[in-house]
Amino acid sequence: MKSFVFVLMSALCAANSFADDVALGRAKADAACALCHGPNGVASMPSAPNLAGQQAIYLSEQLKNYRSGKRHHEVMTYIAKPLTDAEIAQLAAWYSAIKVSVETP
Repeated sequence: MKSFVFVLMSALCAANSFADDVALGRAKADAACALCHGPNGVASMPSAPNLAGQQAIYLSEQLKNYRSGKRHHEVMTYIAKPLTDAEIAQLAAWYSAIKVSVETP
């Protein structure tokens, strides 16, 4: 029974942590990303990718690659350079939490 309670409490803490990450990620995205990637992750510029609905692990890895210089882009390298691992996780949580739906004609 103790192990069940521990697992339940761990899951609740993780869910709350993810919710915090999403809120903090949205605030960070509004300040730094929305101009190119749109306020809801749908790009407002043709040369910028849509980020809404992308997998968090993919977004995290790409931001870390920009930050380290492994991946190059004139603007993204500059933006990603000062990001901490926590900020990258928050941004990835926000964009991956956005639900994307497709309407068919």
